[in-house]
Amino acid sequence: MIHVPLFCFYLTAGLPVSSSLRILDKRPDCNQLGLEHCKLNNCSDKRMIVPRVSAPIGPEWDSVNVGVWMDEPVVNMTWRIKGDGSAIALGGSEIKILDESTNQSMCVQFSYNLSQQPNPTYRKSTFSLDGVVVEPRHTYMVSVFNLPEPDSGPYMKTKQIPIPGCDDSRIQKARMCLENGSLWTPHVTAAVSLNEERRKFSIVVGFEAAQYSERYQVSIQSHGFHCLKNVSKENRASLNVSFEFDWWQLSQCEMLLMIQTFFVRCKNDCRRSEKIIDLCPYYPPRTLIIKATVGLLVIGGCLAYILWRDCQKDPVNTSSSAAKQQPEGFKVQDRKRVLIIYSLDHPLYKTIVLKLCAFLASKCGTEVVLDLLDSTRLGVLGSIQWLDLHRDQIESSSDKILILCSQGVQAKWRAMCGDKQVFLREDACSPVGDMLSPALSLMVPHFVRSASFKKYIVAYFDEVCCEEDVPSPFNITVRYKLMKQFEELFFRILDTEKHEPGRVNLIEGLSEEEYYLCPSGRALRDAIEAFHAYQLEHPQWFEEELLGSSKTSVEIHDDAKTTINLITYCVPDSTQVTSHVKTEERDFTGDKTGLYVTEEFQMCTSVEFHSLIRENMQPV
Repeated sequence: MIHVPLFCFYLTAGLPVSSSLRILDKRPDCNQLGLEHCKLNNCSDKRMIVPRVSAPIGPEWDSVNVGVWMDEPVVNMTWRIKGDGSAIALGGSEIKILDESTNQSMCVQFSYNLSQQPNPTYRKSTFSLDGVVVEPRHTYMVSVFNLPEPDSGPYMKTKQIPIPGCDDSRIQKARMCLENGSLWTPHVTAAVSLNEERRKFSIVVGFEAAQYSERYQVSIQSHGFHCLKNVSKENRASLNVSFEFDWWQLSQCEMLLMIQTFFVRCKNDCRRSEKIIDLCPYYPPRTLIIKATVGLLVIGGCLAYILWRDCQKDPVNTSSSAAKQQPEGFKVQDRKRVLIIYSLDHPLYKTIVLKLCAFLASKCGTEVVLDLLDSTRLGVLGSIQWLDLHRDQIESSSDKILILCSQGVQAKWRAMCGDKQVFLREDACSPVGDMLSPALSLMVPHFVRSASFKKYIVAYFDEVCCEEDVPSPFNITVRYKLMKQFEELFFRILDTEKHEPGRVNLIEGLSEEEYYLCPSGRALRDAIEAFHAYQLEHPQWFEEELLGSSKTSVEIHDDAKTTINLITYCVPDSTQVTSHVKTEERDFTGDKTGLYVTEEFQMCTSVEFHSLIRENMQPV
């Protein structure tokens, strides 16, 4: 057989020079019996054309094989030359290969003469092109014809060669397939244990690490429950990840365990390993579950009836009765007002902000100032004047400004400090536009004054955001995690200390375990879980929300879908807070610890920041 090396390379316009279409076997074999003057040539557009009667007949396909050679997926092609009288006129062969997936092409040509002596074995002469590197799941069109070329009539033999994917045993050991995890067998194990006293589940997940993946994402999820952890290989052959959660957090006893790999080639789009974990055998006996379920349904029905009856009452009477139920040691004289500053990162995040406003109004009796709920006056005044008006009102009162930090807040703050400009799709769709950037430019100079700290509250939703999303100027004050520390945040709104000498003030229905028991709190929790689930399915969600330039809502109207959620809630009387407060007496005395934490004040460069202050200190 003759092994033909690569001599002529044709690439389509715009493709890189380092094409994957190449030949590994560059060792010619010209020792076939009856073959003379075997010589390797480059392909040329100038080929000799002779009359059909003087040209050799066309070749015949013999076999096509796909495999792995030198860690590369390759294809070997073999064709035959008929041993009739026309073989005397044969001057060589030419083979062309076209990648139909990328339009890359390759041409190989070699010249030879067949001896006039008949082949003593009476077999056709066989030629081969071996070691052609191919890509998995690509399709190649191969054409072979003999030289010289006839002036008319069929003379070319073509064949379409589809290459299988890396899951095919013929090529799954190629390096590019290994780098995509073709041979990764995780051998996943899940050890489940239940602490009946604490009523907590513990799950230890074990699996085998892969050669070309250094990072893994392990998650367990059930209906309404998600938990995710990242783990690095760190030269270990096997990895273990532990999860712990309360058994009442699950609405069903089957969980989905998912392991996401990050191989060097497929990166964020690699295959996942999934396993179902059955927790049913670990639950209490069925009779106890039925009794507990019936009890919860009865209690839930009673709570729903009470809430419905309270909403039907006159707001004035409701507030009065709520005031009578409050202990004498803790009373709220005035209805507080809060201005909320945030970034429109995503439609689901906007839903969280709106649900938080509903919760503050209906459950906490707080008057909420939000740009989306005051678009008419905002359109008349303009964003700067609207923000400046509310800021002046708050500065002259005991009201507060709540800054909800998120990934968009951090990105826009860095843009104000000279980083790359940020344009979010939701800002372009919103009728009020980006309100965060003008809010930061107005409020940061006031915030850095020590006297203004008590007016500002910094918080973030820890299930969908993180502490790194807080801009550096706000690191000097307390950052509240919502909804874990919502009760402490509400005490800040009320200008009341939770811990007082000898007692601790508590507000029913605002803790992390209780806030979702009311309708507005349940809607807020559902909104947070919906955005958390979306982030798990779309790790690059924030980059997908970024626009290349600042487009208006009209320009992207056809690409965006805007959903307007109307919030309905019962607002209590403006003089009282409907939340029930109770005080726990404690037999202890001690020094009062301040809430504020002194930290190093880090932000953008002083030149940029003082310039920003000077810009916004000009009279309006």
